[in-house]
Amino acid sequence: MTGGNKKLHVTGTSETKKNRPKVLKSSDHSSHSHGQGVSKLSVLKTQHNGSLYTGFGVIAISVVSWFVYQGYLETRVNSPLTENKVAFPSSHDFPERYWGSFRPGVYFGMKSRDKHSLLAGLMWFMPDVAAAGNLNLRHLCDQGDNLEQYGWKEHDGRNFGVQVIVDKFIQLETSFVTKLGGNHGGDWTARIQVEPRMKELRGQQVTLFFYLTLDDNGKGLLQPIRMIDNMDTSGMEANESVKFLGLSAVHGHTETLGDFRVSFHHANEQSIVHTAFLSTTVASPHLVKDALQSGLRLMEDKKSKQRHISLAGTLFAKEDKLKQPNFVVHQVTGKLPLLLEIVYESNSFAERGTMLRGEVYDALLQKYREQFRIQFESKFRLNEKGFSEEEQDFAKSAMSNLVGGIGYFYGSSKVQSVHNKEPVPYWNAPLYTAVPSRSFFPRGFLWDEGFHNLIISQWDREISFDIMAHWFDLMNVEGWIPREQILGSEARARVPDEFVVQRNNQGNPPTFFLVLDAMFKNRPVRDISTLELEQLNRMWPRLVSWYNWFNTSLHGPEPGTYYWRGRDTASVRELNPKSLSSGLDDYPRASHPTTYERHLDLRCWITLAAKVMASIADLIGREGRKYHETFVFLSNNELLNAQHWSEKAKRYADYGLHTSNVTLRRPKSVAGQPKPDKIRWVSEEPTPRFVDDTFGYVSLFPLIIEILQPDSPQLGQLLQDLRNPNLLWTKYGLRSLSKTSPLYNKRNTEHDPPYWRGPIWININYLVARALHHYSVVEGPHQTRALLLYNELRENLISNVLREYRKTGYIWEQYNDANGAGQGCRPFTGWSTLVLLLMSETYV
Repeated sequence: MTGGNKKLHVTGTSETKKNRPKVLKSSDHSSHSHGQGVSKLSVLKTQHNGSLYTGFGVIAISVVSWFVYQGYLETRVNSPLTENKVAFPSSHDFPERYWGSFRPGVYFGMKSRDKHSLLAGLMWFMPDVAAAGNLNLRHLCDQGDNLEQYGWKEHDGRNFGVQVIVDKFIQLETSFVTKLGGNHGGDWTARIQVEPRMKELRGQQVTLFFYLTLDDNGKGLLQPIRMIDNMDTSGMEANESVKFLGLSAVHGHTETLGDFRVSFHHANEQSIVHTAFLSTTVASPHLVKDALQSGLRLMEDKKSKQRHISLAGTLFAKEDKLKQPNFVVHQVTGKLPLLLEIVYESNSFAERGTMLRGEVYDALLQKYREQFRIQFESKFRLNEKGFSEEEQDFAKSAMSNLVGGIGYFYGSSKVQSVHNKEPVPYWNAPLYTAVPSRSFFPRGFLWDEGFHNLIISQWDREISFDIMAHWFDLMNVEGWIPREQILGSEARARVPDEFVVQRNNQGNPPTFFLVLDAMFKNRPVRDISTLELEQLNRMWPRLVSWYNWFNTSLHGPEPGTYYWRGRDTASVRELNPKSLSSGLDDYPRASHPTTYERHLDLRCWITLAAKVMASIADLIGREGRKYHETFVFLSNNELLNAQHWSEKAKRYADYGLHTSNVTLRRPKSVAGQPKPDKIRWVSEEPTPRFVDDTFGYVSLFPLIIEILQPDSPQLGQLLQDLRNPNLLWTKYGLRSLSKTSPLYNKRNTEHDPPYWRGPIWININYLVARALHHYSVVEGPHQTRALLLYNELRENLISNVLREYRKTGYIWEQYNDANGAGQGCRPFTGWSTLVLLLMSETYV
């Protein structure tokens, strides 16, 4: 637009000169009368006014053009890329995956892959041990519940799942099976089986609530059918029906599901103490627990005088004239052990035969479990490798938790660019994605998802393609994808406001290139299915835009240099301003952020991206020369060393304005005022230099991306340093920052504990182990050392993750570098699940 304004201005000037009346020379004045002189003056005035008007016109057009251009810039951040979508338009294209446990943030729930889905979910508590004012009602996955363990034991991502939840006094097994048929995704059955953990608790009471509601802005009908309506009550005293106040079924209808029926079945009616129901409205699905608790009453059986914490039945506001519920709950209180089956049946399913419950359910579930075990061994070969049955069960559970943690979300992000004064909404869109942690991060993270799909793609390539397709469809016209997806009210309710807004100058590492590389490296075209080639072709325009965004938006001042955007140049409370977009958060960078920083990890990510783009272009017959040339340029070891190798420290490093002499100090307190927070104190002027006082994960990226030549002296130095226990090596894995680094285990603010400054992270350890394996099979002077390091590191990682799982019941976000203890959030069956690929030695 700037060029257009300039052209307009020049054109206007030349037009003025061309039409300007001729100005008489002074020598002509004597031959003309006075009247002619006045005429000349008029001409000059006309000429002047014309020029003035033209100038005003040019200015006005320029101003208007500027505002139009600014408006255009403001809309780019939330304008979708106009290329064809990659994901298939309807979830019915994948009927096997239409229904599933796509609500990872709750302990157990079912959902269809629709933007306004029917939601099903479970809550429970124990009446006999409920404290006054606190039922300890379980619903959302929450670390604060302090469950001893919960997670999927087996889950295939398509047909079934079996989960075990170990609460304080009881153990629940939640399972489900789907069954194809009809036009709306078929049927499913869920089973909730509750057992006491101690013999003396047998006969104690447990209360289960199973609810149905509609997702955000969902429209449909839910009609509760009470048990009492289906019973012969003749001869029954009025107070005797209190035991049977629950539901036998719910009939419903939505636009995408058509008509359906959900029925409730208790295995042993003699163990049932009380049933009840709630039929009401809820403003949003994230409020269902509050709505349920508001519907609880203390009721007394007039005959037995027993009191029950019970749902109140039908509850509507006085002003609600329609009295049409969108939240219906069935309650059953029974003696341990207790079993509840929930059967969903689509009315479009003709000739289904026997209802999917009881022995029919058992048989189908057993069939799927056997198929799962056979498929798992064929893909990961753990029995063949000599792992024990216990270790194999751990691995199955690890992968099942990742696959069982896949969710389906719908909504819009909040985004902002430098051209927007306030955040603006992204467009509404679906997202089918795994999540890092069901308790702490039950939503999509872009760079995590690449690591997740290194595993998922080994299990089910179709699921991986579908996940990547949904992520790439979230790309805007700039080629940017918001790095954290907080879609829908359930997800939004669990995220603090300061983390909701996504900024378009910040993008996570492009880890999907790791997945595509692993899926297609060394695979001849004849071995690639027609569907996979079609999906790659659909994906290609978006891969091009994504690659271009990284290569142009994050470049540095010199060819071959790049730096992460988003570091706070004015931060006064951070010891070292974070680079959140890098995924490594508080990992130490140059102490003073500038525009001439060089970030080694980013450079390596883009090197990988160029390599994979060239490879895919060759596979699908696209022009890939520029990607190949970029890869050759960026993988040139001489250039890499010139820009990132510190000869003084003998290590790869970032470059920027840096000093090591930075600390956090508390300013003097003012009498009568609260104690002030610690602030950053710089005791030495920074200088442009390598950030070579730091050695850690970033230093390893030329090794990780495998761009070092096998005979590289720098590779030899890296391998030597890798085994140094004073640097990164521990008997539990590689710590994220060396013990000799100034910021090792230092808080970044007074309130922020160290995150990537010491703890052991499985995702980077996996990439290092993968690279060591690569260099151990490539001929070169460092081959033997690489093999020794690979074997030892792999064994350390597997042993520690298994040991902590046995000890705590969980896979963790990170592990302590001093004692190997799991820490951070739990369960973290996102990238920590990469331990499975270490066990199976899967690196391609």
